[in-house]
Amino acid sequence: MPPANGPVGNREDRYGFDDTKSPIADALGKFVPQAVVRRALSLSVRTDRETYAPGDPVELTVEVENQLPLPVAVETPTRRLWGWTVDGELEASDERIYLPERPAKLTFRAGERKVFTQTWNGLFKRVGDGDAPTRWVEPTRGVHEIGAYLALDGDRPEDTTEIRIDG
Repeated sequence: MPPANGPVGNREDRYGFDDTKSPIADALGKFVPQAVVRRALSLSVRTDRETYAPGDPVELTVEVENQLPLPVAVETPTRRLWGWTVDGELEASDERIYLPERPAKLTFRAGERKVFTQTWNGLFKRVGDGDAPTRWVEPTRGVHEIGAYLALDGDRPEDTTEIRIDG
């Protein structure tokens, strides 16, 4: 006769390491050094297609996974938690972005995977100096690199993928 809460393969983890409400797991997670947390977080980026026409919007999906069996928090030096780039340009723009130097935290449950989505409008933003207006420029035809990262100083989880602009 199977146990009262179902066959062994269907039972939920009774010990709570994947439940953030577990005081034991929460307490253990606070002692995990930031260097270990950084190595335990994996990040991947993908797009909705591989090939686009000039000016087509590009849907980015970024997944960040805590590979530890404990809840963890990673601290960022500014309010930015994560970012994306096109050909190395933050948010496909040459505009300078200023963020407060206040740290922020990105928290994960044990084994949790967070998914972020972003749409790039398919154009590069070019900010003019002085009287020159801001303009939007189509990327050149060919291969372009899309990147994503956690906004940490130094060694940080990041990934890239390539798309092709044809037309």
